[in-house]
Amino acid sequence: MTASPPRRDNASDAPRETPSVVGAGPKAPWMARAAEMAAIFMVGDGLIGLTQPRRHVDLWKDDALGTETLVAPFVDRPTRRRLYAVLQIAAGLALAARQRP
Repeated sequence: MTASPPRRDNASDAPRETPSVVGAGPKAPWMARAAEMAAIFMVGDGLIGLTQPRRHVDLWKDDALGTETLVAPFVDRPTRRRLYAVLQIAAGLALAARQRP
């Protein structure tokens, strides 16, 4: 018979998982936090765009430090903004789900 490997009684001896999917190493917790914040922004912005597309686009279409170009495809197109919002929410949730503590 072969000997089995010694049993680990201490949880700190257990192999550790990578701290996050985004990055590894000493900066990984900050990378994961930044990714989590981006995911929260995506979900929140998507929810507002889904429920109030005209108001949300109108807020950003003039004198908004360069965002005018980004929202131009959605001006007077609430259905397009709602479709984009669904994609934005899904991407934000997917990004958040990939993060590990």
